Amino acid sequence: MNQFYKNLALWLVIGLIMIALFNIFNKPHSPYKDIIYSDFVNAVEKGEVSEVSIQGDTITGKLSDDKIFRTLTPKDTDLIKILREKGVKISVAHPDQDSWLTNLLVSWFPMILLLGIWLFFMRQMQMGGGKALSFGKAKVRLLSDKKNNATFKNVAGIDEAKEELKEIIDFLKDPQKFQKLGGRIPKGVLLMGPPGTGKTLLARAIAGEAEVPFFSMSGSDFVEMFVGVGASRVRDLFEQGKKNAPCIIFIDEIDAVGRHRGAGLGGGHDEREQTLNQLLVEMDGFESNEGVILIAATNRPDVLDPALMRPGRFDRQVVVPRPDIRGRDGILKVHTTNIPLSDDVKIEVLARGTPGFSGADLSNLVNEAALLAARKGKDKVDMKDFEYAKDKVMMGVERRSMIISETEKKNTAYHEAGHAIVAKLLPGTDPIHKVTIIPRGRALGLTQQLPIDEKHTYPKEYLLNNLTILMGGRTAEEIALNHQTTGAGNDIERVTELARKMVCEWGMSEKMGPLAYGQKEEQIFLGREITQHKDYSEHTAIEIDMEVKRLVMESYEKAKRLLLEHFDILTNMANTLLEKEVLEGHEIDAIVNEGLAKKAGGVTADKTENVAA
Repeated sequence: MNQFYKNLALWLVIGLIMIALFNIFNKPHSPYKDIIYSDFVNAVEKGEVSEVSIQGDTITGKLSDDKIFRTLTPKDTDLIKILREKGVKISVAHPDQDSWLTNLLVSWFPMILLLGIWLFFMRQMQMGGGKALSFGKAKVRLLSDKKNNATFKNVAGIDEAKEELKEIIDFLKDPQKFQKLGGRIPKGVLLMGPPGTGKTLLARAIAGEAEVPFFSMSGSDFVEMFVGVGASRVRDLFEQGKKNAPCIIFIDEIDAVGRHRGAGLGGGHDEREQTLNQLLVEMDGFESNEGVILIAATNRPDVLDPALMRPGRFDRQVVVPRPDIRGRDGILKVHTTNIPLSDDVKIEVLARGTPGFSGADLSNLVNEAALLAARKGKDKVDMKDFEYAKDKVMMGVERRSMIISETEKKNTAYHEAGHAIVAKLLPGTDPIHKVTIIPRGRALGLTQQLPIDEKHTYPKEYLLNNLTILMGGRTAEEIALNHQTTGAGNDIERVTELARKMVCEWGMSEKMGPLAYGQKEEQIFLGREITQHKDYSEHTAIEIDMEVKRLVMESYEKAKRLLLEHFDILTNMANTLLEKEVLEGHEIDAIVNEGLAKKAGGVTADKTENVAA
């Protein structure tokens, strides 16, 4: 019975009870005039009573003037004799008896009402968690084939993770294939990876592919305000799994209950630890859970308890990384299957131009492009729509309505031109994709670089060039406009952070040597050290600060030297930006190449003289 019919039946019962109570307590006003028994007897003796009706102890009757009356009679045996002597018409009726329903309602209704109120408040205390008094029941959802349409065909870009999980499904479908060689089914699989990489989608695909019951639950569903509820729900979850074995249980965001124990600072959060302990016992305890496979997903594997991560509980730990260029190509093809594409759309170009995008980012990109094409009334989605959607996702929405003065616009143009020129002139840097002075997101202007190849490690020269590129904006403002603004605040923050990492984490300082300085700061309540240990002296701290400053200042001087040498290119690009507002990569190449050609021909004058002028 679905929820609609349940609610309908409930309201019908409530309506019937209200009608019954109305009929019981809303008795009509009596038309009889009450008189005392002695007056009644006197009226009979005087012959003023024409007829009476006797019902138990109550006598009703009519006087000679047609007035009706009512009185109560004692056990008077002579009354009937007197009435007969005076010729009064006598009728007798059975006394009224209340029905059993009336008696039940009158006697039990207050108790039933109190019980109903108590049950209502108990349901509210569960915060919508199911039926009353079912705190310990797991809020598990059984995924049916009708509701779930995802299969492994809908998953792309994570082939290794798919193969790991396909093997589990094959084991469930044909266990003899593996058992004849002594293999056993994995008890648990932990999916780890950044947000948006497809962990939950993988679980949905497993549910679509596996021909066994698939139970889904969230890690936060175990947590409740009542003590012991989490552990009880874990027991109930695995009991349901045993009844339906072989089956798969999926727990999303398991870090909600699987955090490192001892993180409550004196047992302040003991309920979560009890839940985790019960989960550990159910996964690998004395009682066997044959045929129950637990799949969990998290983007915080660093905070999980080591006892949960060991083989025997989570036998496999599958990393779901951000997709590479081939993976992004596959993901884009999956998401564009049902979208009419124009002939100029090149999926491989989009895949190359979206480094660092997760599966969720790419899905959002395709959706934004489709919405934009629909907004413009197009029949198909073309490459311009995808380019606009990519810029929107990567850089933010254009804020053309924002009022900017000419002075600020000029400052932004020179700032972004400084970034772009330094990036073009330095060897080994990522190509410039686009430069804009239209405000996007929280920035007044942006210079976008897209790498040619996927990078997993970064050489020292590449990082030093990045420092110089970041300082290019600030130096361009000083050289061209002879002032400093707050527009370079984010650049300075990033360059300082990068330089400190080079010195303290990556050992890229000759003076400090290949040493790591300072332990990484641990967050509170992860069950580890709360205080940060300083493993170097004050003298070393001063040297670290000096070395960080040296790297930043050298990058600053290098950027300044480059821009002074190519001042005419800087001026030309800034003016072009003020005119067009947006410059594509090929336009930037043309401006820089033209300036370099003029410089090689000896057309330009000394840039320092231009600045002095």
